[in-house]
Amino acid sequence: MTNGKPPSPDNPNPENLKFEPANEQTVEKVPADEVIEAELLDEDADPTEGEDGAEMPDLDENMFAQVQEMMAKMEKADEMEKENADLRGKLGRLAADFEGYRRRTQEDVNAAEGVGKSKAAEVMMPVYDALERAVTMGGEDPAKLIPGVQSVQATVLRVFGQLGLEATGKVGEQFDPQWHEALQVVPGDDDGAITQVYELGFRMGDKLVRPARVVVARKG
Repeated sequence: MTNGKPPSPDNPNPENLKFEPANEQTVEKVPADEVIEAELLDEDADPTEGEDGAEMPDLDENMFAQVQEMMAKMEKADEMEKENADLRGKLGRLAADFEGYRRRTQEDVNAAEGVGKSKAAEVMMPVYDALERAVTMGGEDPAKLIPGVQSVQATVLRVFGQLGLEATGKVGEQFDPQWHEALQVVPGDDDGAITQVYELGFRMGDKLVRPARVVVARKG
């Protein structure tokens, strides 16, 4: 309460109130919830901004983008290296498989070639037997040499037939340029007929093996 006296130089506090000077070292305490809230605000702050809220220079953003790009390229390079390693492994296995296949194929070819030679020799054996008989018979009686050779000739034609060969270009047969080769043309009543055979021709189905070389008649 005031005592009703006005202040004076001798008594600046007429109410006799006592004030203690504030301690300069006194620290104001901040509630804990306000501290946590401030820390959360700092974590939510934009990393591209500085402490005063100003954005960082464009140079820092470009460097950050370049670093990210380099890291992405390094990850991609690692993936490509793994893919290359897998491809090299697959290529090695494929090469090994191909080598094994080539070796087996060559063995099969060699085996088939051996079987083919054996079959061909087996087919030609009757021809040899017929020649041996012709020589034996001709040695004993020369008159029997021609029948012996004719027997060999028939045997050869029979063997060719077993192999699928068909003779073409016989005397009296009509000339066909698909199967025959005319060595000479002579006058004749049967126009286009084969009058003489120099070499017998052979075909296998629709395929020509050797053309017959013949003489053809032409009606004048």
